[in-house]
Amino acid sequence: QVQLAESGGGLVQPGGSLTLSCAASGSIFSGATMGWYRQAPGKQRELVGSIIATGSTDYADSVKGRFTISRDNAKNTVYLQMNNLLPEDTAVYYCRAAWSDDDGETYDYSGQGTQVTVSS
Repeated sequence: QVQLAESGGGLVQPGGSLTLSCAASGSIFSGATMGWYRQAPGKQRELVGSIIATGSTDYADSVKGRFTISRDNAKNTVYLQMNNLLPEDTAVYYCRAAWSDDDGETYDYSGQGTQVTVSS
């Protein structure tokens, strides 16, 4: 069983920065695709960005140039560095891990989320 625990959320002023962490306990396949999602009140959960095993990243247009995802496979941890935060970035942020093993079995886990509030 894998558990994902996000941390690092909080209240920040517009233009500020935060770094979120997602630590995985249990066995995580190093080839897992790790993703960050967010859900604002009254809105659907949306993908913020993802990072694959090779380190290649992809981002939603709304955060490109402001957010950076990185991973430390040795620590089973993925990070979301958020700069120049905007009020519309306010949401609960979730991380997700997904992978398939050699037998074709798929694994998909999400954390409980961490609140990010951008407000003056």
